[in-house]
Order: sequence, then structure tokens, then C-alpha cells
Amino acid sequence: MRSVLAELDSRGALADRRGVELQLRVRGWPQIKTGRYDIPAGASPAEILRQLAEGRVVLETLTVVEGWTFADMRRVVEAHPQIRVTLRGKEIPALMSDIGHPGEHPEGRFFPDTYRFAAGTSDYDLYVLAYRKMAEALDSAWKSRAPGLPLADSYQALTLASIVEKETGLASERPRIAGVFVTRLKRNMRLQTDPTVIYGMGATFDGNIRKKDLSADTPWNTYTRDGLPPTPIAMPGAASLAAATRPAKSEYLYFVGKGDGTHQFSRTLEEHNRAVAKYQLGKG
Repeated sequence: MRSVLAELDSRGALADRRGVELQLRVRGWPQIKTGRYDIPAGASPAEILRQLAEGRVVLETLTVVEGWTFADMRRVVEAHPQIRVTLRGKEIPALMSDIGHPGEHPEGRFFPDTYRFAAGTSDYDLYVLAYRKMAEALDSAWKSRAPGLPLADSYQALTLASIVEKETGLASERPRIAGVFVTRLKRNMRLQTDPTVIYGMGATFDGNIRKKDLSADTPWNTYTRDGLPPTPIAMPGAASLAAATRPAKSEYLYFVGKGDGTHQFSRTLEEHNRAVAKYQLGKG
């Protein structure tokens, strides 16, 4: 408390520091909470001490973006100047064990959102909070899922949602994109989605995906392997979770980007090839 009074005095917030200290000795020293405080100009000593005792700190923010990988999130968390980093350098298995989820893969397990917290909050606390928010969001989506989905459990729904998240940023298309993948799963067709290939390529991905990459087998390559990949490939938001568990009903089996952020959907391979020629090859 004395060091706090000295800091306030050095900033001109106390007209009579010794007088305030004498009053506190008589009344008793307050318990103050750590953090960053914005002291209003002209605030009285009593008002300042009340603010410190009540912990009315300046809240920091950190935004975790939909579609980020856990590696993206970790970089931003560890670079935040007001986050107390305690898990830097930990291998992924050790980190997941430390936050109470040993043996789990981190991808997709943390909810993308804007988090507000007091300065000095630890990375551990943020990971635990983001994990809990995703668990709650996934549980809610899974409980309200449509009947007859070709998904064994909520983790597969999370995986599908992560693919939907990476395939489109357009909210109106997410249920349709999910519907294509669900229809393909039901017909035992491979998903053949580029974002899973890119995820499997890891650090070797240079921004371009080539034909040889589509045939290079990894656990996440949905061109070479059946069904869903073994883990999510990103952090899906609430809209993608909803799309994966309540997809649009349709007979579409294919889609291709038009180059403007939207997609052309097709029911047959012939239709799809024409759409690819038009929108990807410029032959339409």
C-alpha cells in the first residue's frame, strides 16, 4: 500500500500523501487488487482507494479470430504485453496437460472471440477460459443437431465445422457448404477439400496449392483419405458450429469459388466441371 501511495504521489494524484497514510493507519490498511488503473482527474484520495479496493481495473483485450489455428492463437497470446506468459516453450502435450486436458489435440478446442481481462492475467487463464467457451458452444450445437447426421460424436462435428470455417467467410453459405460435405459423407465420397490439404502440409505450404500437393498423402488430405480428417484444422466460430450440426438439405455435391468470395454449387460432376472452367479457368 505504501508503494502505491508513493506512485500516486509521484503522479500528482495526492495533495497530502502523509495525511492519507496517517488516516489509513488509524482506519486500517485496505486490501487492494493488482492491475492497471485509470485514475480520474480530481479524484479524492477516498475515491482512489475505493477504486483500488474494488479492483475497477482497465480491461485489456485480445481477439482470437475465427479460422485461426492454435499456433496463430498462441503467437498472439505470447506477444500480448499485458499477458503474463507462463507456458512459453512448452510442447503441445505438456501445455494441454497443464490446462487440464492431457492427451487432447489443441486444434479447434479454443473458442474464437474477443477476450477482456485485467493486466497480468496469465496465458494459462486465457487458455482455460477459451477452452471452456468452445466446450460449451460445441455442446450446445451438438445437442440441437439435426437427425441423421453422418457424424459419430461432437468431436467430428467440431472437425467438420473447422472445415466449413476455412472454406467460406460468407455466413449465408456456411449451411450450404456443410450440406455438401454431409451429403458426400453419406454417399461415402471423399470430401476433397483444399483447406485440409493445406493444414496437412504445415510449414511447407507457400501460399499456393498444386496438383502434386493434392496427391501427397497426409492424415489430413481428404483427396487421398476417406471421411473426416483426424482433428479439426482451425478454430470454428458459432456460425460454423451451427452449420455443421444443422446443415442445409440439398443434393449439391460440389462447389467452386467464383473469385468474389462466393461459390457456385453443382449437383453433378459435369455441372461442376463447367463451373470450374468458367470461374477458375476463365473459359466460360
